[in-house]
Amino acid sequence: MKQFYETYKDFPNLSTLLRQISWSHNLTIFSRCKTIEEQEFYIKITKQENYSVRELDRQISSSFFERTMIGVSNLSTALRETSNYSSNTFKDSYVFDFLNLPESHSESDLQEGLINQMKKFILELGGDFLFIGKEYKIQVGNSDFYIDLLFYHRGLQCLVAFELKADKFKPAHLGQLNFYLEALDRDVKRQNENPSIGILLCKDKDKEVVEYALSCSLSPTMVSQYETLLPDKKLLQQKLQQLFEDR
Repeated sequence: MKQFYETYKDFPNLSTLLRQISWSHNLTIFSRCKTIEEQEFYIKITKQENYSVRELDRQISSSFFERTMIGVSNLSTALRETSNYSSNTFKDSYVFDFLNLPESHSESDLQEGLINQMKKFILELGGDFLFIGKEYKIQVGNSDFYIDLLFYHRGLQCLVAFELKADKFKPAHLGQLNFYLEALDRDVKRQNENPSIGILLCKDKDKEVVEYALSCSLSPTMVSQYETLLPDKKLLQQKLQQLFEDR
């Protein structure tokens, strides 16, 4: 209790928030988070997403704060301008340590793993994501096409298509994703919904190649990287510190 008091006594604006989460949540946050910015972030996200203590602990271990603060740079202009978009909606990198995938794995292995661990996948994505289906079929002309994973985002009020690539990002991948978004907007999206968003989830990416590819993309898309192991927290903290110093 003494440590709790000393941690927050100079920040009265947090007093209301602190009372909205349990003592166990508070204990986890102020004992594991080093800065007031990190503590405030997890207090707010715990309230917003209604995390259990175990889920909160996992998010801290996966460096959710550092990954969010480093920011999402690989967005198309159309996605940046999307109504209701915020920096917490999508991530530059996702952590799927719960899949226990080997270093060499296929896209079908990744897809099946995410489907089988949907609750943990939703935790990593965010609570506003609602799962619609895998291999979601869209028909264009006389041909059938299949979207790897299709979600609906309650906050953005739009469909979100995930394409999975178990290798390094290639500019050609965006052409396929843009085609899917056009088909969704023409044939699946309802009148009251916003334009569909596409997320290309790759095992690896060259940021400069991604930036060039997205600069001419007219669709609301982004390219994210996934990791199958928990990230190096110290390395992310160093990157975050460098980012603050550059500013």
